[in-house]
Amino acid sequence: MAGDPRPRRPGRRLDRPGTAAHRRPRHAARRRPDLAGVLAGPAPDGRELGVLVPLDSPPEGGRALVTTLLRALQAARDATDYRRATGRMDAFDTAVEAGVCQELTQALATLVSGAQGIRIGVEWAPAAGPPEGFAARPEPVEFSPGDLPALREAGARYVRDEPSVPVRLTGAVVRLRREAPGGPGVVRLRVLAGADVTQVRITLGEEDYRIAGHAHLAGVPVTVTGRLESRGGFRRLAEAGAVLPAQVDEAERDRLLKSLHSLHDNPDLFGEKPDAD
Repeated sequence: MAGDPRPRRPGRRLDRPGTAAHRRPRHAARRRPDLAGVLAGPAPDGRELGVLVPLDSPPEGGRALVTTLLRALQAARDATDYRRATGRMDAFDTAVEAGVCQELTQALATLVSGAQGIRIGVEWAPAAGPPEGFAARPEPVEFSPGDLPALREAGARYVRDEPSVPVRLTGAVVRLRREAPGGPGVVRLRVLAGADVTQVRITLGEEDYRIAGHAHLAGVPVTVTGRLESRGGFRRLAEAGAVLPAQVDEAERDRLLKSLHSLHDNPDLFGEKPDAD
């Protein structure tokens, strides 16, 4: 950026004239609907990635996406500096209010790994000017390999300390296992709605397990309530119950049946022993 007094570190950088720019984790599994209008592309030198965010992107406008990310990046930078200076992680706890989370620290660590550093810059569309409370030329946020220990420790801390939350999930049963033909068992659910996770592991009582098994064979999803928690990064549904078949149209039922039938070749699908914890 012209006029930036700070020295530039080599590595990946984001800025594009006349745009608000931001970088998503490069291993993101799914594109969120509110990012549908976002355009991204590399610079000719291959060292930069420009991301254009339309001002009117739904649901709250592109400015909300960029300002939220910028605040989170600045908070992550401050928390990392505090960790490196004091050895304490307190700042990462308060940084949650600014949007810092496990996914952000993991994405930053992934970008920094194998590079000399990253530099993330934002330029506002000239016609609209800067949002209220933001500088006309925000100072770029930089991270270096020396920040990796703090970022990784913060990510592990977020996973370890993540509180459980009550949820009602809708999902397709993709695996069932139990120790004996009768009694409780463990199922794995591919989540269709109710939480921003792809799969959960659930321990069910005998009746709920039976309902889940019938729903699997019929090719219909189920609904289940419980408390979503994370242990070692793998999502589980604790205190699960109230399993019921979910209503779907014929087209969706056929799609589920085709995807689930491909799993029947897996000999562990109806195993006799539950997965290890």
